[in-house]
Amino acid sequence: MKIAPACVLFLSGCAGTQSALDADGPSALALENLIILFVAVCGIVFVLVMGVMAWALVRSTGVPGRPRPQTERSMGRAVAGAVVATFVVIIFLTASSFYATPGLDRGKADPPTILVRGQQWWWQFTYLDPDPARTFQTANELHIPVGTDVRLRLEASDVIHSFWVPNLTGKQDLVPGRENTLTLHASKAGAYRGQCAEFCGLQHSHMALLVIAEEPDDHARWLDAQRGAAVLPADSEAAAGKLVFMSKPCAACHTIRGTEASGTTGPDLTHVGSRSMIAAGLLDNTRGSVAAWIADPQTLKPGNNMPLVPLSSEELRQLSAYMKALR
Repeated sequence: MKIAPACVLFLSGCAGTQSALDADGPSALALENLIILFVAVCGIVFVLVMGVMAWALVRSTGVPGRPRPQTERSMGRAVAGAVVATFVVIIFLTASSFYATPGLDRGKADPPTILVRGQQWWWQFTYLDPDPARTFQTANELHIPVGTDVRLRLEASDVIHSFWVPNLTGKQDLVPGRENTLTLHASKAGAYRGQCAEFCGLQHSHMALLVIAEEPDDHARWLDAQRGAAVLPADSEAAAGKLVFMSKPCAACHTIRGTEASGTTGPDLTHVGSRSMIAAGLLDNTRGSVAAWIADPQTLKPGNNMPLVPLSSEELRQLSAYMKALR
């Protein structure tokens, strides 16, 4: 009776928002098939080895005290056969792995291109366009159209990171001073969680991202909205929060397009209120979470680059209202 719950718990890892066995893209499907192939081949090898061991334990040894002259020759042939079979299996699995790897960057001619920059500990996404005026940045939340190849250019600003969205593709490293590429393709709409898969410091486990796959029309509307400047505060509290933002060090580190804030150290906050999470997946994007993050970011995520900015309770309420109004 206790085996069934254990099996259910084990199989729960085969599906969900961050599972390599729940593929929704061609690259992820190729890796899923590779995993199944490895498990199947290793399972067959395990069964054969256990069978040979069982046969060796129960087989007849003939008359006690009388050696069997063919035993040594049979053992030699069995060992030689096992060595050859092991070599063939290793070569087959290695070739299968190399064959699946090129699928991570399918590389069509002119797909939409997004520059992905990993930093301790958040993700910066720059949506590139031949017209510089149409290029914009977001953070930690990547939007792509369904059914379209999207080329990612991967860079790192500080240490080695690794971009991994298991449901859509395999992982690819981001190395300082080097540019790698990766192709994303979502077969259906949905939200896919990703993670930095290379240990990059104290808050490595809090460096998540979200890939939002949208129907092409919805994605086009999202792009148009993101290219626009920040909306003007609609109420007095948010308007007061804007004044607080501009008078504090916030404006020196962050950009809010359409205002005088043009810092590049931290994430672009032009439309931060429209994102579903903040601090690279650490917190849901609610007004309370925003206020808590602004009030004491080092307690929530020790070691990150956001300093503690002294604020009164009234200023904190106003600033959190302004951040949520930026949609």
